Amino acid sequence: MNDQNHSEGSGHEHGALGDAEFAEFMELAAQEGFDRDDVEGALDESGHGPLPVLAIVGRPNVGKSTLVNRIIGRREAVVQDKPGVTRDRVSYEAEWAGRRFKVVDTGGWEQDVLGLDASVAAQAEYAIETADAVVFVVDSTVGATDTDEAVVKLLRRAGKPVVLCANKVDGQSGEADATALWSLGLGEPYPVSSLHGRGTGDMLDAVLEALPEAPAQKFGTALGGPRRIALIGRPNVGKSSLLNKVAGEDRVVVNELAGTTRDPVDELIELGGVTWKFIDTAGIRRRVHLQEGADYYASLRTAAALEKAEVAVILIDASESISVQDQRIITMAVEAGRAVVVAFNKWDTLDEERRYYLEREIETELAQISWAPRVNVSAVTGRHMEKLVPAIETAIESWETRVPTGRLNSFLGEIVASHPHPVRGGKQPRILFGTQAGTKPPRFVLFASGFLEHGYRRFVERRLREEFGFEGTPIHISVRVREKRGRNK
Repeated sequence: MNDQNHSEGSGHEHGALGDAEFAEFMELAAQEGFDRDDVEGALDESGHGPLPVLAIVGRPNVGKSTLVNRIIGRREAVVQDKPGVTRDRVSYEAEWAGRRFKVVDTGGWEQDVLGLDASVAAQAEYAIETADAVVFVVDSTVGATDTDEAVVKLLRRAGKPVVLCANKVDGQSGEADATALWSLGLGEPYPVSSLHGRGTGDMLDAVLEALPEAPAQKFGTALGGPRRIALIGRPNVGKSSLLNKVAGEDRVVVNELAGTTRDPVDELIELGGVTWKFIDTAGIRRRVHLQEGADYYASLRTAAALEKAEVAVILIDASESISVQDQRIITMAVEAGRAVVVAFNKWDTLDEERRYYLEREIETELAQISWAPRVNVSAVTGRHMEKLVPAIETAIESWETRVPTGRLNSFLGEIVASHPHPVRGGKQPRILFGTQAGTKPPRFVLFASGFLEHGYRRFVERRLREEFGFEGTPIHISVRVREKRGRNK
């Protein structure tokens, strides 16, 4: 394990490959006619660790979601001319000047009876907590408001690097308005029109200066701390009850009302002779007229917990049908690249009929994580709690597993021989060679003679799992196709 961590940490320019393995691999690539720069780029891209996180904060309707779409280069964040429309998805991968980072959009909240300042502050705190840098968006046509001043105080307290974006500057005439924002005391305001793209390049250059090349490892034994486990799931599935049960005492408020936990609670708990850090994300402070805003808070809180965790224990209420919200939470955990354990809570309440239908639902609704360990528990009675730790340990071990390049290529050769890619358009693409460029989660890069269809990639992933395990971890597979050259066939 230590050797592996050393190779990822010290030689990150070729992912998880040690110097000798990298030299052998590059020789193989040259024999197959691949360009050295292309291969090194593929390894670097696939071998990266956690990406630095950029939070976009500001009061409603200043154009945060429009700016997010501009940064990521596609229209994904919901944009509408009223505050509070962003839902569900809160983080996206982006790239600028060859550097990749993660963007967290805090675009969607509703104004509540406690006042706008309270809801802005709550969201900004969650986003800033896990961010490496922050873009603070202000509407230059309105100027700095009291709410903006409140966010500035939060940013100063957090001590994170801040880039000030003066948005809605559509021409030269608006630049004077932007200059007035020096008064916020956050340094130079960058005049931007997120709608038209004006000035975003200069702002992103400043963002790259503020972001670290690679973020500090927020989890795991690299810092000598306990392994971190996020308890995630929709409201009232029993996350706080589970935390209390594994702790053996009431550490978190439990109430029949959904959403009694207000903030993520980190708890050090000893289980099986090992100390773990559990992150309880149960809380959504619901208000009757604020259902949509509450759903957004849940997504943001879950995303913040996942950024800090190594393992996501996803709690699902076994007594109810698997919901769309359950599936969204699962997708968030998988896309975050965390190890996954699925815990079906309230198992003691099920009759035979419900168990039958639940098994059918699991087959159809949770097929995307059929590889995840499953534990049937009762947070109230403590049933099967002893099975939780072995499932978590299995998932972490898989998450950190690396297959040596030689062994992987022997395996790929067997696949190509026994199950070749279907012929398409008179041609048969072939996997030539590959390597595992990174871990946490396992990331593979395959080099091929032509485009590999999605179905064939899924087949390769399934065979990888059958051969090497990987129970409880997502697997990332990227494919590089050999460019045609005159001297190559």
